[in-house]
Amino acid sequence: MSAIDTRSPATAAARTTSDHPRRRRLDRVNWPLTIILAIASLSVLVPLYVTVAMAFKTSAQSVDGNALSLPTPFNPASFAEAWALTRFPVSFSVSLGVAALTVVATLLLSSFASYAIVRNWHRRFFRWSFVYLLAAMFLPFPVVALPQIKLTAMISLDNPIGVAILHAMFQLSFSVLLYSAFLRSIPVELEESARIDGASTWQVFWRIILPLLGPMNATVGIFAFLASWNDFMMPSLITADPGLQTLPVVQNIFQSKFGTNYNVAFASYLMAMAPTIVVYLFAQRWVISGVTQGAVKS
Repeated sequence: MSAIDTRSPATAAARTTSDHPRRRRLDRVNWPLTIILAIASLSVLVPLYVTVAMAFKTSAQSVDGNALSLPTPFNPASFAEAWALTRFPVSFSVSLGVAALTVVATLLLSSFASYAIVRNWHRRFFRWSFVYLLAAMFLPFPVVALPQIKLTAMISLDNPIGVAILHAMFQLSFSVLLYSAFLRSIPVELEESARIDGASTWQVFWRIILPLLGPMNATVGIFAFLASWNDFMMPSLITADPGLQTLPVVQNIFQSKFGTNYNVAFASYLMAMAPTIVVYLFAQRWVISGVTQGAVKS
Protein backbone atom coordinates (compact mmCIF):
# COMPACT_ATOMS: atom_id res chain seq x y z
CA MET A 1 0.00 0.00 0.00
CA SER A 2 1.47 3.37 -1.01
CA ALA A 3 2.11 6.06 1.53
CA ILE A 4 -0.30 8.94 1.73
CA ASP A 5 1.10 12.44 1.13
CA THR A 6 0.32 14.34 4.36
CA ARG A 7 1.71 17.63 3.15
CA SER A 8 -0.60 20.63 3.27
CA PRO A 9 -1.97 22.04 -0.03
CA ALA A 10 0.11 25.20 0.43
CA THR A 11 3.30 23.17 0.83
CA ALA A 12 2.49 21.08 -2.24
CA ALA A 13 1.78 24.20 -4.32
CA ALA A 14 5.03 25.81 -3.20
CA ARG A 15 6.95 22.64 -4.08
CA THR A 16 5.29 22.50 -7.51
CA THR A 17 6.23 26.13 -8.20
CA SER A 18 9.79 25.63 -7.04
CA ASP A 19 10.12 22.50 -9.21
CA HIS A 20 9.37 24.49 -12.37
CA PRO A 21 11.78 27.45 -12.69
CA ARG A 22 11.08 27.63 -16.42
CA ARG A 23 7.40 28.28 -15.69
CA ARG A 24 8.40 31.11 -13.35
CA ARG A 25 10.54 32.64 -16.09
CA LEU A 26 7.66 32.43 -18.57
CA ASP A 27 5.30 34.13 -16.11
CA ARG A 28 7.56 37.19 -15.89
CA VAL A 29 6.65 40.25 -17.93
CA ASN A 30 9.09 41.01 -20.72
CA TRP A 31 9.14 44.75 -20.18
CA PRO A 32 11.46 45.73 -23.08
CA LEU A 33 9.31 43.84 -25.56
CA THR A 34 6.12 45.21 -23.97
CA ILE A 35 7.40 48.79 -24.29
CA ILE A 36 8.39 48.25 -27.93
CA LEU A 37 4.94 46.79 -28.72
CA ALA A 38 3.23 49.68 -26.92
CA ILE A 39 5.21 52.26 -28.91
CA ALA A 40 4.46 50.40 -32.15
CA SER A 41 0.76 50.30 -31.28
CA LEU A 42 0.70 54.02 -30.49
CA SER A 43 2.37 54.79 -33.83
CA VAL A 44 -0.72 53.29 -35.49
CA LEU A 45 -3.46 54.27 -33.04
CA VAL A 46 -2.51 57.94 -32.64
CA PRO A 47 -2.68 58.78 -36.39
CA LEU A 48 -5.94 56.84 -36.60
CA TYR A 49 -7.35 58.83 -33.68
CA VAL A 50 -6.24 62.10 -35.29
CA THR A 51 -7.93 61.09 -38.55
CA VAL A 52 -11.23 60.28 -36.82
CA ALA A 53 -11.12 63.40 -34.61
CA MET A 54 -10.28 65.75 -37.48
CA ALA A 55 -13.05 64.28 -39.65
CA PHE A 56 -15.69 65.28 -37.09
CA LYS A 57 -14.37 68.79 -36.40
CA THR A 58 -15.53 72.06 -37.86
CA SER A 59 -13.36 74.05 -40.27
CA ALA A 60 -12.33 76.43 -37.47
CA GLN A 61 -11.37 73.59 -35.13
CA SER A 62 -9.36 71.78 -37.80
CA VAL A 63 -6.92 74.73 -38.17
CA ASP A 64 -6.53 75.62 -34.46
CA GLY A 65 -3.22 73.72 -34.26
CA ASN A 66 -4.45 71.12 -31.74
CA ALA A 67 -4.93 67.91 -33.70
CA LEU A 68 -5.38 65.76 -30.57
CA SER A 69 -8.34 67.71 -29.18
CA LEU A 70 -11.81 66.21 -29.24
CA PRO A 71 -14.32 67.52 -31.80
CA THR A 72 -16.60 69.92 -29.94
CA PRO A 73 -19.16 70.43 -31.30
CA PHE A 74 -19.52 67.13 -33.11
CA ASN A 75 -19.66 67.92 -36.86
CA PRO A 76 -20.62 65.03 -39.19
CA ALA A 77 -21.31 67.44 -42.07
CA SER A 78 -17.71 67.03 -43.28
CA PHE A 79 -18.57 63.59 -44.65
CA ALA A 80 -21.43 64.95 -46.75
CA GLU A 81 -19.18 67.67 -48.16
CA ALA A 82 -16.39 65.19 -48.91
CA TRP A 83 -18.93 62.84 -50.54
CA ALA A 84 -19.95 65.57 -52.97
CA LEU A 85 -16.55 67.16 -53.66
CA THR A 86 -14.75 63.90 -54.41
CA ARG A 87 -17.67 62.33 -56.32
CA PHE A 88 -17.25 59.49 -53.88
CA PRO A 89 -19.67 56.95 -55.44
CA VAL A 90 -17.90 57.18 -58.83
CA SER A 91 -14.33 57.14 -57.55
CA PHE A 92 -15.17 54.42 -55.01
CA SER A 93 -16.69 52.24 -57.75
CA VAL A 94 -13.62 52.74 -59.96
CA SER A 95 -11.25 51.83 -57.10
CA LEU A 96 -13.34 48.81 -56.16
CA GLY A 97 -13.47 47.59 -59.76
CA VAL A 98 -9.73 48.00 -60.24
CA ALA A 99 -8.98 46.23 -56.95
CA ALA A 100 -11.39 43.35 -57.70
CA LEU A 101 -9.94 42.79 -61.18
CA THR A 102 -6.43 42.94 -59.73
CA VAL A 103 -7.24 40.34 -57.08
CA VAL A 104 -8.83 37.90 -59.56
CA ALA A 105 -6.00 38.25 -62.09
CA THR A 106 -3.33 37.95 -59.41
CA LEU A 107 -4.86 34.81 -57.89
CA LEU A 108 -5.26 33.03 -61.22
CA LEU A 109 -1.93 33.97 -62.82
CA SER A 110 0.14 33.49 -59.66
CA SER A 111 -1.36 30.11 -58.77
CA PHE A 112 -0.97 28.85 -62.35
CA ALA A 113 2.64 29.98 -62.60
CA SER A 114 3.58 28.71 -59.13
CA TYR A 115 2.07 25.28 -59.72
CA ALA A 116 3.92 24.91 -63.02
CA ILE A 117 7.21 26.04 -61.49
CA VAL A 118 7.05 23.87 -58.37
CA ARG A 119 5.98 20.68 -60.15
CA ASN A 120 8.60 21.17 -62.89
CA TRP A 121 11.45 22.34 -60.71
CA HIS A 122 13.77 19.72 -62.19
CA ARG A 123 13.63 21.54 -65.53
CA ARG A 124 15.99 24.45 -66.09
CA PHE A 125 13.42 26.65 -67.84
CA PHE A 126 11.10 26.68 -64.85
CA ARG A 127 13.93 27.29 -62.37
CA TRP A 128 15.12 30.27 -64.38
CA SER A 129 11.53 31.50 -64.69
CA PHE A 130 11.28 31.56 -60.91
CA VAL A 131 14.54 33.51 -60.65
CA TYR A 132 13.31 35.93 -63.31
CA LEU A 133 10.09 36.58 -61.40
CA LEU A 134 11.95 37.11 -58.14
CA ALA A 135 14.31 39.56 -59.83
CA ALA A 136 11.30 41.57 -60.99
CA MET A 137 10.49 42.29 -57.32
CA PHE A 138 13.43 44.71 -57.27
CA LEU A 139 12.13 46.66 -60.27
CA PRO A 140 9.95 49.55 -59.02
CA PHE A 141 7.25 51.08 -61.18
CA PRO A 142 8.87 54.56 -61.49
CA VAL A 143 11.79 52.96 -63.35
CA VAL A 144 9.50 51.69 -66.12
CA ALA A 145 6.79 54.32 -65.79
CA LEU A 146 7.44 56.12 -69.09
CA PRO A 147 7.45 52.96 -71.29
CA GLN A 148 4.29 51.73 -69.54
CA ILE A 149 2.53 55.02 -70.14
CA LYS A 150 3.40 54.94 -73.84
CA LEU A 151 2.45 51.27 -74.28
CA THR A 152 -0.91 51.55 -72.53
CA ALA A 153 -1.76 54.62 -74.62
CA MET A 154 -0.80 52.84 -77.86
CA ILE A 155 -3.06 49.84 -77.18
CA SER A 156 -5.92 51.89 -75.66
CA LEU A 157 -5.40 50.63 -72.13
CA ASP A 158 -4.93 54.05 -70.56
CA ASN A 159 -7.96 53.39 -68.36
CA PRO A 160 -8.82 51.54 -65.13
CA ILE A 161 -8.60 48.16 -66.90
CA GLY A 162 -5.01 48.87 -67.89
CA VAL A 163 -4.25 49.94 -64.32
CA ALA A 164 -5.67 46.67 -62.98
CA ILE A 165 -3.59 44.64 -65.46
CA LEU A 166 -0.41 46.46 -64.44
CA HIS A 167 -1.27 46.03 -60.76
CA ALA A 168 -1.60 42.27 -61.29
CA MET A 169 1.69 42.12 -63.19
CA PHE A 170 3.57 43.96 -60.45
CA GLN A 171 2.01 41.69 -57.80
CA LEU A 172 3.01 38.55 -59.68
CA SER A 173 6.55 38.20 -58.30
CA PHE A 174 5.66 38.39 -54.60
CA SER A 175 2.58 36.23 -55.07
CA VAL A 176 4.53 33.51 -56.88
CA LEU A 177 7.02 33.51 -54.02
CA LEU A 178 4.24 32.91 -51.47
CA TYR A 179 2.44 30.30 -53.57
CA SER A 180 5.64 28.38 -54.30
CA ALA A 181 6.51 28.03 -50.62
CA PHE A 182 2.99 26.79 -49.89
CA LEU A 183 2.81 24.36 -52.82
CA ARG A 184 6.03 22.64 -51.74
CA SER A 185 4.27 21.59 -48.54
CA ILE A 186 1.49 19.78 -50.46
CA PRO A 187 2.33 16.06 -50.94
CA VAL A 188 2.79 15.00 -54.55
CA GLU A 189 1.12 11.68 -53.72
CA LEU A 190 -2.27 13.41 -53.73
CA GLU A 191 -1.81 14.30 -57.39
CA GLU A 192 -0.35 10.92 -58.34
CA SER A 193 -3.38 9.08 -56.99
CA ALA A 194 -5.66 11.36 -59.02
CA ARG A 195 -3.61 10.83 -62.17
CA ILE A 196 -3.87 7.06 -61.71
CA ASP A 197 -7.65 7.52 -61.79
CA GLY A 198 -7.31 9.32 -65.13
CA ALA A 199 -7.38 12.99 -64.06
CA SER A 200 -5.67 15.51 -66.33
CA THR A 201 -3.38 18.31 -65.16
CA TRP A 202 -6.22 20.84 -65.24
CA GLN A 203 -8.51 18.51 -63.28
CA VAL A 204 -5.79 17.90 -60.68
CA PHE A 205 -5.25 21.63 -60.24
CA TRP A 206 -8.92 22.66 -60.06
CA ARG A 207 -10.20 19.76 -57.97
CA ILE A 208 -7.25 19.04 -55.65
CA ILE A 209 -4.67 21.82 -55.58
CA LEU A 210 -6.91 24.90 -55.71
CA PRO A 211 -9.10 23.87 -52.73
CA LEU A 212 -5.92 23.27 -50.70
CA LEU A 213 -4.70 26.79 -51.53
CA GLY A 214 -7.46 28.42 -49.48
CA PRO A 215 -5.27 30.13 -46.83
CA MET A 216 -2.74 31.27 -49.43
CA ASN A 217 -5.49 32.54 -51.74
CA ALA A 218 -6.75 34.71 -48.89
CA THR A 219 -3.24 35.97 -48.13
CA VAL A 220 -2.38 36.81 -51.74
CA GLY A 221 -5.82 38.33 -52.29
CA ILE A 222 -5.51 40.65 -49.29
CA PHE A 223 -2.04 41.83 -50.29
CA ALA A 224 -3.18 42.43 -53.87
CA PHE A 225 -6.31 44.29 -52.73
CA LEU A 226 -4.43 46.59 -50.35
CA ALA A 227 -1.69 47.34 -52.87
CA SER A 228 -4.21 48.15 -55.60
CA TRP A 229 -6.58 50.14 -53.38
CA ASN A 230 -3.85 52.35 -51.90
CA ASP A 231 -1.82 52.89 -55.07
CA PHE A 232 -1.55 56.48 -56.21
CA MET A 233 1.26 56.75 -58.76
CA MET A 234 0.17 54.16 -61.32
CA PRO A 235 -3.48 55.30 -61.74
CA SER A 236 -2.45 58.96 -61.85
CA LEU A 237 0.03 58.30 -64.67
CA ILE A 238 -1.86 55.65 -66.67
CA THR A 239 -5.51 56.78 -66.58
CA ALA A 240 -6.13 59.48 -69.18
CA ASP A 241 -9.73 60.35 -68.22
CA PRO A 242 -9.85 62.40 -64.97
CA GLY A 243 -13.41 61.21 -64.41
CA LEU A 244 -12.23 57.60 -64.10
CA GLN A 245 -9.54 58.14 -61.49
CA THR A 246 -9.33 56.05 -58.33
CA LEU A 247 -9.92 57.38 -54.82
CA PRO A 248 -6.29 58.18 -53.88
CA VAL A 249 -5.85 60.26 -57.04
CA VAL A 250 -9.17 62.07 -56.58
CA GLN A 251 -8.31 62.81 -52.97
CA ASN A 252 -4.97 64.30 -54.01
CA ILE A 253 -6.70 66.60 -56.50
CA PHE A 254 -9.24 67.53 -53.82
CA GLN A 255 -6.56 68.17 -51.20
CA SER A 256 -4.49 70.41 -53.48
CA LYS A 257 -7.56 72.37 -54.47
CA PHE A 258 -9.02 72.75 -50.98
CA GLY A 259 -5.87 72.82 -48.89
CA THR A 260 -7.42 74.47 -45.79
CA ASN A 261 -10.47 72.19 -45.46
CA TYR A 262 -8.65 69.67 -43.30
CA ASN A 263 -11.82 68.34 -41.71
CA VAL A 264 -13.30 67.56 -45.14
CA ALA A 265 -10.03 66.06 -46.34
CA PHE A 266 -9.75 63.79 -43.30
CA ALA A 267 -13.38 62.76 -43.70
CA SER A 268 -12.64 61.62 -47.25
CA TYR A 269 -9.52 59.78 -46.03
CA LEU A 270 -11.55 58.01 -43.37
CA MET A 271 -14.17 56.94 -45.91
CA ALA A 272 -11.41 55.58 -48.17
CA MET A 273 -9.74 53.72 -45.29
CA ALA A 274 -12.91 52.03 -44.10
CA PRO A 275 -13.02 49.22 -46.74
CA THR A 276 -9.37 48.25 -46.23
CA ILE A 277 -9.73 48.19 -42.44
CA VAL A 278 -12.88 46.07 -42.62
CA VAL A 279 -11.36 43.64 -45.13
CA TYR A 280 -8.18 43.22 -43.11
CA LEU A 281 -9.98 42.76 -39.78
CA PHE A 282 -12.08 39.95 -41.23
CA ALA A 283 -9.21 38.27 -43.08
CA GLN A 284 -6.19 38.79 -40.82
CA ARG A 285 -6.22 35.22 -39.46
CA TRP A 286 -6.02 33.84 -43.00
CA VAL A 287 -3.21 36.25 -43.82
CA ILE A 288 -1.15 35.10 -40.82
CA SER A 289 -1.81 31.39 -41.42
CA GLY A 290 -1.12 31.70 -45.14
CA VAL A 291 2.23 33.39 -44.58
CA THR A 292 3.39 30.88 -41.95
CA GLN A 293 2.20 27.70 -43.69
CA GLY A 294 4.83 26.24 -45.92
CA ALA A 295 7.66 27.93 -44.05
CA VAL A 296 8.26 24.82 -41.92
CA LYS A 297 7.84 21.33 -43.30
CA SER A 298 6.18 18.77 -41.11
